[in-house]
Amino acid sequence: MFSFILNSILLGVGLAMDAFSVSLANGLNEPQMGKKRMCLIAGTFAFFQFLMPVLGWGCVRYFVELFSQVQQFIPWIGMILLCFIGGKMILEAFRSGKADDEETAMAGVSLKGLMVQGIATSIDALSVGFTISEYGTFMAFSAALIIAAVTFVICMYGLVIGRQFGTRLADKASILGGCILILIGLEIAVRPLLGL
Repeated sequence: MFSFILNSILLGVGLAMDAFSVSLANGLNEPQMGKKRMCLIAGTFAFFQFLMPVLGWGCVRYFVELFSQVQQFIPWIGMILLCFIGGKMILEAFRSGKADDEETAMAGVSLKGLMVQGIATSIDALSVGFTISEYGTFMAFSAALIIAAVTFVICMYGLVIGRQFGTRLADKASILGGCILILIGLEIAVRPLLGL
């Protein structure tokens, strides 16, 4: 039981790194973010980090051939989604005429954008379905819940750190946040090519 919990926590930490970085970018972009909004953002990432391993587990159990064909495209889907959001943030910062405009710095990610971020940062967690494929239903859901809890905590830290720096860097926050998202997207796509 101890090794199951420890493995799930470690999986959660590994999977939450992209969500942490995106949370950092969101905090930079919205330095005046309140606690409810922070919980919404961290909760969204946690929800998708719960959902994706469960979906992966289900696919491995019931649709192995289909899942193995789709798996090769997972990093590219994540890259496209994050680069799109990051590019949009940068464009909006420049379109306003000045990247230091207070409204731009405080704009924050929309609910739709947050959903896209949640999917993009958790899509590689589908592969965890292979790792937990031997688990029964209860253990698979328990592992996914632990992963979600770890993600929530890590993302809250990312938001807090991002907010602190966002207050100091408000004039460049949107551009910096957008660049971070694009870099994460590229890293997601390049990681499998390098065998990491």
